[in-house]
Amino acid sequence: MVAAVLAGLSLLSLLTCGYLAWGSRRTGPGGTPLAEEPGAGAPSSQPHIIFILADDQGFRDVGYHGSEIRTPTLDKLAAEGVKLENYYVQPMCTPSRSQLITGKYQIHTGLQHSIIRPTQPNCLPLDNVTLPQKLKEVGYSTHMVGKWHLGFYRRECMPTQRGFDSFFGSLLGSGDYYTHFKCDSPGICGYDLYENDNAAWDHDTGIYSTQMYTQKVQQILASHNPGKPIFLYVAYQAVHSPLQAPGRYFEHYRSINNINRRRYAAMLACLDEAINNVTLALKKYGYYENSIIIYSSDNGGQPMAGGSNWPLRGSKGTYWEGGIRAVGFVHSPLLKNKGSVCKELVHITDWFPTLITLAEGQIDEDIQLDGYDIWETISEGRRSPRVDILHNIDPIYTKAKNGSWAAGYGIWNTAIQSAIRVNHWKLLTGNPGYSDWVPPQAFSNAGPNRWHNERVSWSAGKTVWLFNITADPYERVDLSARYPDVVKQLLRRLSQFNKTAVPVRYPPKDPRSNPKLNGGVWGPWFKEDEKKKKSDKSKGANKQKKNKNKKKAN
Repeated sequence: MVAAVLAGLSLLSLLTCGYLAWGSRRTGPGGTPLAEEPGAGAPSSQPHIIFILADDQGFRDVGYHGSEIRTPTLDKLAAEGVKLENYYVQPMCTPSRSQLITGKYQIHTGLQHSIIRPTQPNCLPLDNVTLPQKLKEVGYSTHMVGKWHLGFYRRECMPTQRGFDSFFGSLLGSGDYYTHFKCDSPGICGYDLYENDNAAWDHDTGIYSTQMYTQKVQQILASHNPGKPIFLYVAYQAVHSPLQAPGRYFEHYRSINNINRRRYAAMLACLDEAINNVTLALKKYGYYENSIIIYSSDNGGQPMAGGSNWPLRGSKGTYWEGGIRAVGFVHSPLLKNKGSVCKELVHITDWFPTLITLAEGQIDEDIQLDGYDIWETISEGRRSPRVDILHNIDPIYTKAKNGSWAAGYGIWNTAIQSAIRVNHWKLLTGNPGYSDWVPPQAFSNAGPNRWHNERVSWSAGKTVWLFNITADPYERVDLSARYPDVVKQLLRRLSQFNKTAVPVRYPPKDPRSNPKLNGGVWGPWFKEDEKKKKSDKSKGANKQKKNKNKKKAN
């Protein structure tokens, strides 16, 4: 009877999305038994590391934060692991991903402004050592599935050149979930699905990306030897716009009137199911008992695209808590304090040193990291070694009109957009971005309707805010006038950080990036050979000029 039920469940799962069910034999994705490699299944002291990064998931958009959207998988994994309830990321895609993969603040990689645009000749600087490169040094097999968004204008910027043994996913920040096409502007459109270094035309079969990426993860786990350590970075496209989802996931959310919220809910439901199937694959193929699963959103939600950060203030793209405080948890049989909540300060840069240490790797002394090893904080409940976070300093963001050195007590120009956290205190300067609170009822109409938002109109000329985030996590009471000494202290800390900043990398767009010039595909367009030829040509021309001048002189 039990066997029949299990067989039925397995068949149902395969029919719906090609997903996994429980099993005891190691088989390939097509059900073919895999030959066991020597040492297969033998325990390794190095844990398997699975890092799952969701895209644009709002702080409230998980069941255990009170959402109306059902996320049973995330709820269960978090409840059995450690919930990170004082966990910070960056307010946009590229910054969070760059800090995860390098362990460095944006001011130390030159990516402190905005994101990397598809047409920009820009990428994560090549002199930065990456997390997969360090894990490869100690024997890890490294694989990436999903969204890259760290630049691709030259081949050396591609994921396979930055430490990943394999890559399957998109290079850009967003695109169609079914066709994988993306238009950056009218007439500048191209295909954006890659397998390693080539366009994955063979996979252009109309499969929804969340499901397609999950199937790829299953294939990787099925073909790898679980006796050898693996690092799997799964950067889902969901729940970033465009708001698209397979029809069956709308079933439970037809009562949500707001169309964007309804679509977003369906996308998140599909993502939750996908993570369930990744977890089942880890168990089926013998990885789970020696694995560490980390789940994180890359930034806050975007209310105009269905996301909710309530009761936090602000949204994606801002330095209010709603833009940078993220959903995050760790699930692992290796945790000592399972089923607990961590309220210690944790930042996305901390994963770099934490995971390298867990993998028994070495961190070079000359690498100036901004992250800390926080495994004992998470696993054992110890105090975090982190006491501050530089949320960012962006010197080229639109300056606040009324900002000045005088407003910053001669320590800091408050026209500059910046944000910093030191212990309980958080300071913002310049233009922090959209600052409304968007309550759940805002999604009852077609908007969210701004009439339902809580609006705040600051007194003219305000460019400094101070909050005690521990006492006031919703940023409702500005204390900058009451505690000027604290403001000065945090401004000095900002100034110290700014002295270590490298120049901003934000080049103008390059017309050679147009996919029409690259077979209709977004991909590397900068050819080192061309630059070398031009350089050699100009050197030759200069040499000829010099010879002519010499003859004339003679």
